Amino acid sequence: MKKLLSWSNIRLILIFGIVISLYSFTSHRNNNRKLKKSVVVFVGDNPLFLKREAVNKLLIENRSNASSIEKDKLDLNKLENTLDANDMIEESDVFVSIDGVLKAVVKQKTPIARVLDENSSFYIGYEGSKMPLSDNFTARVPLVSGVINEKNEQKLIALFRFIYDDEFLKKNIIAIEIRPNGSLKMHNRDFDYQIDFGSIIKVEDKFRNYKAFYQKAILDSSLYNYKKIDLRFSQQVVCTK
Repeated sequence: MKKLLSWSNIRLILIFGIVISLYSFTSHRNNNRKLKKSVVVFVGDNPLFLKREAVNKLLIENRSNASSIEKDKLDLNKLENTLDANDMIEESDVFVSIDGVLKAVVKQKTPIARVLDENSSFYIGYEGSKMPLSDNFTARVPLVSGVINEKNEQKLIALFRFIYDDEFLKKNIIAIEIRPNGSLKMHNRDFDYQIDFGSIIKVEDKFRNYKAFYQKAILDSSLYNYKKIDLRFSQQVVCTK
């Protein structure tokens, strides 16, 4: 009768058992270790609307510092949800590095307009959500006045996004008034004229006409002579002196 287990097989089993035991011991000891520190990294081109200290306070959950936290007590998903719930943060990624550092990689929201109403002032982010003003930095975005409601909100957000994505419009349009009838009046940065944009329709065509008119009129300095630029007509730009 053949032996069920040879010495070589027994030796392999013993070695395997020792490796498993060492791994379990090391893993347990590693999880019981305390973190060394916490680090907050901001990604993207936006200036800092949030201070690192404020994000770090959320990250270490109001403890004095990260070195008082044991690794096995961490709930990384909970920390990410806490950071993502902040009105200035678009998304975050929280993890612990091999050397025991708690890291948060944070992407801030991008403001594309600043709304002024009777009760408050806030930014509208690129994705359409509200974003509070920051004590750390003021964004140079169009100042919006008038009523934003369920009927016009999505069209307005698309308009703000269009302006933000166009380098010329981003520098040129500094204010937008929403009239009671839903039409828009805009103000530019360098000249005294107002822009009668009309309803939020054919946005791309209207801005294309405005840019073409501006590039032509800037050459002969005639922009100083106008009080109003009317973009309501799709095939032409009407100017009032």
